[in-house]
Amino acid sequence: MTPEAIVEGLFITKRAGGQMVSQPEVVAVAGCGLEGDRYLHNRGTFSHWPGRGRNATLIEAEVLASLSASYAISAAQARRNILTSGIRLNNLVGQYFQLGEVVLYGARLCEPCRHLEKLTRPCVGAALVGRGGLRADIIEGGVIHIGAVIAGISLQ
Repeated sequence: MTPEAIVEGLFITKRAGGQMVSQPEVVAVAGCGLEGDRYLHNRGTFSHWPGRGRNATLIEAEVLASLSASYAISAAQARRNILTSGIRLNNLVGQYFQLGEVVLYGARLCEPCRHLEKLTRPCVGAALVGRGGLRADIIEGGVIHIGAVIAGISLQ
């Protein structure tokens, strides 16, 4: 991780399939999700599926910028909660990390799905395979704001 690894954007929506709304900051609730977001209250499209990593999702700004015009989508359209820059999110699988004061655990990759294509563009999923972001659990809550520094930590 480099000193320039930061939070570039924050997005939430109250309902499954709803438009993601940009926020200057969000409150992360440990073990639950982001205040105001569908997954906090198990109202997300995939809330009923088992598995970790439903508290918050992240995607790299660099990945979205690299998409060709045919597959270009905005950060809000990517349907991830947190837009980052300066960090390879795939490297955070199985790692604890901080966004400002909030501690998260990289549970698994957030591979694109047909639901994303249904809400955006056909075949955008293929352009995001292996680069679709990260699913994370919130370990220690707090406020995440745009510009927050992303740092690796060790919880032992």
